[in-house]
Amino acid sequence: MKNRYLILILGVLLSAAPGMKAQTFKTDISADIVSRYIWRGSSMGEVSVQPTLGISAWGLSLSAWGSVGISNPQDAKELDLTLAYNIGGFNIGITDYWVEGGADPDNLYFRYAKGATNHVFEANVGYDFGPVAVQWYTNFAGNDAVGANGKPAFSSYAEVSVPFKLGGTEWSFVTGIVPYATKFYDVDRFALVNVSLTASVDIPFSERFSLPIFATLAANPHARQVFFVVGITLQP
Repeated sequence: MKNRYLILILGVLLSAAPGMKAQTFKTDISADIVSRYIWRGSSMGEVSVQPTLGISAWGLSLSAWGSVGISNPQDAKELDLTLAYNIGGFNIGITDYWVEGGADPDNLYFRYAKGATNHVFEANVGYDFGPVAVQWYTNFAGNDAVGANGKPAFSSYAEVSVPFKLGGTEWSFVTGIVPYATKFYDVDRFALVNVSLTASVDIPFSERFSLPIFATLAANPHARQVFFVVGITLQP
């Protein structure tokens, strides 16, 4: 049911388009190819293609993001839909994550029954101060973990990111924590799960074409794991 609200809002945006100037809307079409899919300090797959399709206007945005493994057939497919609103440095949003191999053995997308769905619904809120940005994410429905009391764990993740420039390259330093125990992130207490450093640069091939490339060195101190990822971004 919750997924239908995202589709409804997209329909409202598109139905209003004929009466609005074309430049009001912005479309985002791109695809990353990464050597490994790392999410919040955890490995989610090997070499993957990760497309993005989004539309935005008046601070509202609706986007679809996916991930498909191309080197390991066992990697789970993923499709995420995000509805977000930004004003100034403030942002708020809701994401519907769908990942194969959850509580639904049939891996049906349009199945939302409690205890038998692969969907996880997450709310986020954050603020970009410029030199530093902060985000908080909490699962509120779907295939979240269950606490010791048998109730939803409302699994959460918080992140601080610091962008900077060095040597003509864009950099970002990120620190992420899980504030309390949850099986969703496989932690039994407050845990530092993500410390990463990313560098990105455009490699020019001609006056009209350049290829964005990025590299990330990430560590999960709680799980005692380290990852090194390289990727490219394809976009119009």
